[in-house]
Amino acid sequence: MNKTYSLTLIALGAALVAALSPFQIPLGPIPITLQTLAIGLVATIYRPKEATLAIVLYLLLGAIGLPVFAGGKGGFQAFFGPTAGFLVFFPVRAFVTSIIAQRKQNAVRLFVANLLGEVALFIGGLIGFILITHADFSKAINLVVLPFILPDLIKISFTTIFGLLLLKSLKNKPYFRQEA
Repeated sequence: MNKTYSLTLIALGAALVAALSPFQIPLGPIPITLQTLAIGLVATIYRPKEATLAIVLYLLLGAIGLPVFAGGKGGFQAFFGPTAGFLVFFPVRAFVTSIIAQRKQNAVRLFVANLLGEVALFIGGLIGFILITHADFSKAINLVVLPFILPDLIKISFTTIFGLLLLKSLKNKPYFRQEA
């Protein structure tokens, strides 16, 4: 892949996540956001390297203070709050999803790829929440996982549909993932 094109994809992926991040529904210490939808979409259509680096770039932009995190927040202090585990595992979510999605691009495969990426993200978010807040496991599950299962299944469904449509429209573009 052309290096300039790869860097452009990475920047566009980070921009997409940043553009969707301000939209949130406050729900206790962890809001419902469109970040994971954007990360899933980037991971669905990008190769693993570009998908992961796009999310790392997004996190770096937020860490230096740009208002790209949920609710338009930014700054390194976000990595020490209740959502820190989610932030740290965003690249893991992108990598897991992209690796699984890259083979056969059908609705089931893309849904499962995004679901498993989201499971990895929940694990990171749960661990981070427990380490930062010192909450017990049961309380953390009730605050960090259970309220998000249905909204995330809906977002994963949208990601799967949008991902399939984008992959279809980009089918003959040389720098996007092609079916193996």
